[in-house]
Amino acid sequence: MWVCTRISDRNIRELIYPKGVLKMTYSRNRYDQDFKKNAVRLSFNSSKPVKIIASELGVPESALYCWRKLYTEDGKQTPFASLEAENRALKRENAELALERDMLKKAAAYFASLQK
Repeated sequence: MWVCTRISDRNIRELIYPKGVLKMTYSRNRYDQDFKKNAVRLSFNSSKPVKIIASELGVPESALYCWRKLYTEDGKQTPFASLEAENRALKRENAELALERDMLKKAAAYFASLQK
């Protein structure tokens, strides 16, 4: 039986079915804002490498590096994080406007066919 040990931010649970098929399901860990900010603050203020701090906190090293991109030493959001949030909002708005446009096109085509 093969199990991958390098899956980040997830716990692996193995389920073995009668036919001998191995299925793995994942439960993702969620960390609150305060935990992330404290982890980032610790990683900036400590002389230890990020890898060691991440293992002490029980989080993947890649997650800690991502959090360092989002927060500064004092726990404030970086410009990257605010731009990312703005980008998500604009994408959501763009999708809504595309739906409205498509509905208006269909309505215009319907009313044009009624006039003929």
